[in-house]
Amino acid sequence: MENFKQLYSEKLVSAEKLAERLESGWVIGMDNAASQTPAIMEAFTEKVKNSDLKGIKVHTMLDVYPYEFYASNALDGKINGVSWFSSAGSRKAVNGGYADFIPNYYRDTPKLIRENYDYDAFCVAVSPMDSHGYFSLATTASYSEAMIDKARRIFVEVNENQPRCLCGLQLHVSQVDAIVENNIELPVLPPVKLDDVSITIGNLIAEQIRDGSCIQLGIGAIPDATGMALKSKHDLGIHTEMFTDSMVELLNCGAVNNSKKQIHRGKTVTTFAFGSKRIYDYINDNPSIEILPVDYVNDPDVICKNDNMVSINAAIEVDFWGQVCSESVGTKQISGSGGQIDYVRGACQSKGGQSFIAFTSTAKNGTISKIRPSLATGAVCTTSKNDVDNIVTEYGIAKLRGRSLAERTKQLIAIAHPDFRDELRFEAKKRGILV
Repeated sequence: MENFKQLYSEKLVSAEKLAERLESGWVIGMDNAASQTPAIMEAFTEKVKNSDLKGIKVHTMLDVYPYEFYASNALDGKINGVSWFSSAGSRKAVNGGYADFIPNYYRDTPKLIRENYDYDAFCVAVSPMDSHGYFSLATTASYSEAMIDKARRIFVEVNENQPRCLCGLQLHVSQVDAIVENNIELPVLPPVKLDDVSITIGNLIAEQIRDGSCIQLGIGAIPDATGMALKSKHDLGIHTEMFTDSMVELLNCGAVNNSKKQIHRGKTVTTFAFGSKRIYDYINDNPSIEILPVDYVNDPDVICKNDNMVSINAAIEVDFWGQVCSESVGTKQISGSGGQIDYVRGACQSKGGQSFIAFTSTAKNGTISKIRPSLATGAVCTTSKNDVDNIVTEYGIAKLRGRSLAERTKQLIAIAHPDFRDELRFEAKKRGILV
């Protein structure tokens, strides 16, 4: 232990001192959400602003800290972001042309990194070093392992508020090139307000879920409402991309015990955790939580090994074919594909599995139908017509998988907002889909 403490002490620097190592043309990698390193990135940005450094790229996903290179184009050409997801933190820059975006299935990210990128530095937030000289990568496994493999240097930001994940990635102090300490509170998602429509949709989905099912929930009011509606179920399991607050609720009330899973029985499997402090407290030193790399967790061939797998995700719009857009409003990028299709495919391949894409029936105060004859011009198709299973609005569930175009169209019109059903029928008849 004394040797580990000495190594730690030798590698400990301030963020400002570490920034002196930064060079033009560096490619820097970070994983997502709470695993990112705000102190290091702030120091790097300040160094760039006050020097002639240029051509620096920073790869990120699901950004939760306010990075200057995403906030405005003032540093364009000196330091730019490259987003693997185009979340709220990077959306403005991606659409403004001063950040780049990498289309991908989340499960493929580690492979794409290993095949296409080299990093001058990988920066990651970790929990304090244990007695064996290891740092836990805490809330995230995701694609960190791939970036570690492809990075020339590893810089860690130690935070005593980071949870220690027992069943997740670990870094030994001997692997680390520099250590920065920054004991800030972890970022949290603001609580989601569950309105009547979200609760209605959540209840509709929950009615379709059998005891003993294994679930994946996405981000937002509808997945959270579904989670709350599942509290009366029994023997549920969790195999999910993101570990959420509603999952903690289900574990604490006993609805989830992971006892019926075919793989990782007794364990909750995820690739990252993000939400409230309650989540971070729950995963800390908890041997029942396994935070594993996304190329395993999101692999449809792994997901489907659990029987009665259920995936629940959101969408922006759906057309008569059942094509799902979940990442753009026309040509404006809102997010990335994430793991939606990973879980749609995994659930549909599972014995007894089901996939649900859920959303409110209208947008912009009821002036736009989210069920459309065709996706909007420039809209990105996230889940294809061949993969889609169930579409859900507050007006019901359309079961599309294996159904003809005419059958799909009828079912979708039936769950559209009543104000738009006549217009949708007119368009369907005009196109020869309905007679």
